[in-house]
Amino acid sequence: RMFFEPVTTPCGHTFCKECLERCLDHRPNCPLCKQSLREYLKAGRYSPTVLLQDIMLATFPAQLAERRELHRAEMAELSNLTKNIPIFVCTMSFPGIACPLHVFEPRYRLMIRRCQETGTRRFGMCMYENGKSFADYGCMLEIRQIELLADGRSLVDTIGRRRFRVLSRGHRDGYHTADIEYLEDRKVAGEELQELQCLHESTYRLAQRFCEHGDLSSRHILMQHGPLPEKEEDIQASADGPTWCWWLISILPLDPSYQLNLFSCTSLRARLTQLQRVLAALLQQPP
Repeated sequence: RMFFEPVTTPCGHTFCKECLERCLDHRPNCPLCKQSLREYLKAGRYSPTVLLQDIMLATFPAQLAERRELHRAEMAELSNLTKNIPIFVCTMSFPGIACPLHVFEPRYRLMIRRCQETGTRRFGMCMYENGKSFADYGCMLEIRQIELLADGRSLVDTIGRRRFRVLSRGHRDGYHTADIEYLEDRKVAGEELQELQCLHESTYRLAQRFCEHGDLSSRHILMQHGPLPEKEEDIQASADGPTWCWWLISILPLDPSYQLNLFSCTSLRARLTQLQRVLAALLQQPP
């Protein structure tokens, strides 16, 4: 296809910016002459080849406009946050909870870059599940900051946003994709809401006790993850319920399958009840 956003390497070869980036994801050398481009990659930026852009604009304006439109359509498709969303298969992540990532695989370097270019800055995180390639439930992550390393790897600071259920699985350029639907806790009112608030208060007090009187390993976890989040005033304000519950689920010594069970539950009452049982059992253990 016609050049789109052409860039020229220090060794004098010109490529589409996206094509060059994808080659450098795999190997830090010029795709044509194989000269090392480590220093070029380390700079972390690609200046457009202005002369070539001007020549194309003057000589092939219609073809260039068509190429731009094609690129826009590709970006629009990648921007959809329910159809063919990119899936990072790695670990459990939770709404409102930070999830730092070290991105080094070529397929995920491409995926993260696309999330940046489309402006969504979001992708799905699912843990691996045997026989399915990844679990039926996951969390949408939002990129907050990226630190690019000299060799093209990156440290990505993300935070969990919304839970989702996987409807169908797919692939795009080496990484997994999925069609999804978002989960939402069932809302309650009246007497049922009052009971839920009482359950919420008592479970939060148990969580405070656990954080204050837990064993050495628990205190070490608290040093890594920070203090227990404050209670929200409206426990039904978020589609995913109070953030402190997810913080607690992320630090408790729970089997991943049990975590996933709590994660997929759309009843705040059921989630709080399970947390109460776990906390009561942990607090009764001898030192």
